Formats: sequence, C-alpha cells, structure tokens
Amino acid sequence: MKHRKLLMIPGPIEFTPEVMRAMGMPTTSHVAPSFVDCMGQALERMREVFLSPAGQPFIVAGSGSMAMDMAACNVIEPGDNALVVNTGYFSDRFGAILERYGARVTHVKAAIGNAPSLDEVEAEIKKANYKVLTVTHVDTSTAVLTDVKGLAGLCRKYGILCIVDGVCSVAGEELRQGEWGVDIVLTACQKAIGVPPGLALLVASPKAIETFKNRRTPVGSYYSDWANWLPIMESYENRKAAYFGTQAVNLVWALDVSLEQILAEGMDKRFARHRLMSDAFKAAVTALGLKQIPVSADMAANTLTAPYFPAGVDGSVLPLIGEVGVILAGGLLAEIKEKYFRVGHMGVVNASDILSTVGAIEAGFAKAGYTFEHGVGLAAAQAVLLK
Repeated sequence: MKHRKLLMIPGPIEFTPEVMRAMGMPTTSHVAPSFVDCMGQALERMREVFLSPAGQPFIVAGSGSMAMDMAACNVIEPGDNALVVNTGYFSDRFGAILERYGARVTHVKAAIGNAPSLDEVEAEIKKANYKVLTVTHVDTSTAVLTDVKGLAGLCRKYGILCIVDGVCSVAGEELRQGEWGVDIVLTACQKAIGVPPGLALLVASPKAIETFKNRRTPVGSYYSDWANWLPIMESYENRKAAYFGTQAVNLVWALDVSLEQILAEGMDKRFARHRLMSDAFKAAVTALGLKQIPVSADMAANTLTAPYFPAGVDGSVLPLIGEVGVILAGGLLAEIKEKYFRVGHMGVVNASDILSTVGAIEAGFAKAGYTFEHGVGLAAAQAVLLK
C-alpha cells in the first residue's frame, strides 16, 4: 500500500529520484576535490538557469528569507531610499528587512489580488531619489505575478537597482535577468529549483557588485556580507577549496543534479510547461466555480494557484483532500487567511500530478457538501492538457 501523499503546496515541492539520491550520498568534506568541482559547476549552471551570463552567483546555507537578507544588507546603507512594489505578505517582509538595515522604505500597493501599474510605480519613483526597487515576482501569499520586465525597464530609466524576490518564480516563471537588466535575483532551493530546503541562492549583476564595493559603511550582517562570501564563490568556480562557513554539502550535490536536469529540459520549454500545467489547473478551478485571488489571468502566477473556497466550504476541507492523497496549503495573507487555499504546481510537476490534485479536490469538496457536477474539473483540465 502506498502511504506517501502528493505534496502540492507552494514549496517544498516534489523532487526527482536523482535529486533525492544525491541527498543520500555519503557526506564529503566541503573542501574535498570532488565537492569543489561540484560546487563550482553548480555556480556556473546557476548563471544559465537565471539567464544571467555576466552575473555573480552565490550559494549559501539558508532559506529564502536569508537570500532576501543578503540582497538587502549588501546594497543598502542607512538613509538610502527604497521602493517596495507590494503585492502581499512577502513584499511586506522585504520592506521590513530593508528597514532593518536603515533604509527609508516606501510601499506602492494595490488592492488584494492586483499589482501596482507601471504608471503608479513611475509616479512614485519621481517623488524621491530611490536607490533600490524591490519586487516580488510571485508573492506566494496571493499568487499574484508582477511585471518584472517592465519594472526593470523603469529601474534602468531612472538608474535604480532592481532587486527581484524570485523565491516562487525562478526556474518556473519566465525571468531573464541579464536581458531584462535585473540587478539581483534571489530564490530558495525548495521551490521550482527542485531541491529540499536549506539553500539561499542569489545572482548579482556587475552593477550590484560595484554598488557593494563602493559602499561607505560596513555591511550590517556578518553572515550575509559579500566581503566574506564573494572570495569563496570565486575560489570554488576556479576549482579551489575555500572556507568561510561550512557548505550544506549534500544539498549542493543535489542542487547540481537539479540544475543539470533543468538545463537539459531547456529554459524556454520549462517556462512553457509551467504555463501549460497552470492553465490546466486553473481551468479546473474555474469549472468548479471557484474564484481566484489574482484579479485577472495576466496577473496569475504559473507556479501556484490561490483559489477562494466556495460558499459553504472552509479550511476544514483541506484534511479531507489530504485523506484522498494530496496535501494542499491554507491561506497566508492575514486579511483573507481563512477564505482561500493555495496549490503549488512547479518544478517537476506533470499532467498526472495536476489530474490527481484536481480529482482529490473534487473528492474533498464532495465530502464537505459542496454541490457541483462531479468530474467537471477533471474534464476541464484534460481539455487543456489534450490541446
């Protein structure tokens, strides 16, 4: 009997057998020649996945919040103006991190489910001398997708550093760091990158590195300071052992495997697959009569979906769905936390996973007493997948 359930939350996600085998390898020294080569190769592959040929990659033990901290503390100095394009919970967090390092933070917000327009952001940019703009590509709390390309264009126009929280987007949503002129892109390994939690990943542009090197005050975080980590990353890429903090050895082995798999699929094909899986799942959600938090299709992420519960149904349905074999996530945004749920569909997710998830949701909703035409969600998802 199969006891394991399908994990369809917005991270951690399902991982490939090859990644899990790498996790289970005997742990090597962090300065062993084999690991040095693995780490160097993973750094090189990050440039390809982030589509940032000139970028400087960082692999550091930590979470996505650790990557946010590293991005903020290395380019922000006390008194700098920072603009947060705010679409939810994790945008709020970025603002709090920036403030911790002395930035004067302004948030430009929209109603729940929406994103500030480029015109609104530009109007705010004109009000102050901003040093950085941060944007959450996909806010995991709302499933709202922002226009990173357009925002990066505004940053170039006004000479502002563009920092993208790509925790729920990198390797799932289209994001072309070099071509679009994004200065820092950060993520965590347990999302679309496809590795168990524990690595903070970041790629910085030459402009971001130059800004760091020209700062007038010390970095406020010892662990996150690029002065400590940059020589380590450079050494590993040159296939030389180096030490500041012990690397998460088995996670890096797994990361290198996953990056290889991502590149073997190809970034354009990977973006297209995520769009297809998302379209199929969202078609099912619509067929079941559910509304979503994003106000329009062009603002809806491809890596996850955030539907509202139907009338008469609440979070107690999630354990019922779990009984059928699929684990989903509840709401996160405080204002509407009890009104919606979240489904992750990123990484190695395939058509079978989508159909299994839709079937489990239908079963759970039926047990909860929601009236709908049984199979209507599955039929809608299949129609998209079979096109």
